[in-house]
Amino acid sequence: MNPTRKRRLWYVLALVVAAGIATALVAYALQRNVAYLYTPSEVLTGKAGDAVSSGQARFRLGGMVQGGSFKRATGSMEAHFSVDDGDAQMPVVYTGILPDLFREKQAVIATGRMRGGTFVAEEVLAKHDETYMPKEVADKMGIAHRKHDVPADAAAAQATQ
Repeated sequence: MNPTRKRRLWYVLALVVAAGIATALVAYALQRNVAYLYTPSEVLTGKAGDAVSSGQARFRLGGMVQGGSFKRATGSMEAHFSVDDGDAQMPVVYTGILPDLFREKQAVIATGRMRGGTFVAEEVLAKHDETYMPKEVADKMGIAHRKHDVPADAAAAQATQ
């Protein structure tokens, strides 16, 4: 084989190996930073996996803040509440300032780990009410409801939210 051709072959092989290593490192880094979203019932029934229930994996817990479950000790930043998905409830502990939209019976997503049957949150995100709809969208939906003969009470309920 020609020495020039042999040198090119080595360069191409080195480039392919370097690209493979770079791809593997990127995939590994992304895999470690992924936080999956699970509901309390998925975590408690084991559908989320063993790493999640044992506290080894960081994940997101999503659901509604259960009414009457929010408690904060006087003079403390530690908040205790339960997240409910309709099938199961899970106790959550969070130390820090909660978002302005955080309320009981509102949607919440908390990122953290399991510890002794309690979810210890590192971050809490509160979502606005899912039934909220801008006036323009509600008006357009009201027109669509009338066009398709949907009962007026359903259209009115949509328009007032």
